[in-house]
Amino acid sequence: MDFIGSHEELRAVYKTPDASDVAVRKELGRLDGHCRSFIARSPFVLIGSSDLEGNADVTPKGDRPGFAEVLDDRTIAIPDRPGNNRLDTLENVVLNPAVGLLFVIPGMNETLRVSGDARVTVDAELRERMAVEGKPAISVLVVSVKTAYMHCAKAFMRSKLWKPEAWPDRASLPTLGQIFRDQLAVDGTAEQTDRRLDQAYKETLW
Repeated sequence: MDFIGSHEELRAVYKTPDASDVAVRKELGRLDGHCRSFIARSPFVLIGSSDLEGNADVTPKGDRPGFAEVLDDRTIAIPDRPGNNRLDTLENVVLNPAVGLLFVIPGMNETLRVSGDARVTVDAELRERMAVEGKPAISVLVVSVKTAYMHCAKAFMRSKLWKPEAWPDRASLPTLGQIFRDQLAVDGTAEQTDRRLDQAYKETLW
């Protein structure tokens, strides 16, 4: 299998967009009213980051719509809630602040893409402001926006992501307990593992 190894080889396959194309002009250097509105309605964001060796990670963050707060035209705050304490994203941004964000709104095929630099804060006032169920955020990821733009609908249309009739039968897929049983040889049955996970979800969602 041959692989493309240069910009010239890549652009021999894909044409270079003209500077006047919407695909180029749509990139903003700040968050305008539409970006702010989208973030305010989004309950879900994917965060891409990497460490100094280039090991990449994408982490999902989900909460009530508007959980990510626009502090100003170039700053977004994303709260961190209880999790597994791997801290993949937070560990990465402490070393390498570059991040990419993809905000999603259920049922909407277009997404909002943001890139910038992130820092982690445990500022008490900000953590308290982003509290849910009386529980402050553990920490907050503060992203300084470099670029923001709307991404077109093609990927969601092709995948039929929001079309229930295209979804697989959940019963045909293994549970996380079954997966952990096979991959990690955890103690107990898959059903016992699933019950422990369900209980943990109920007790530590926020």
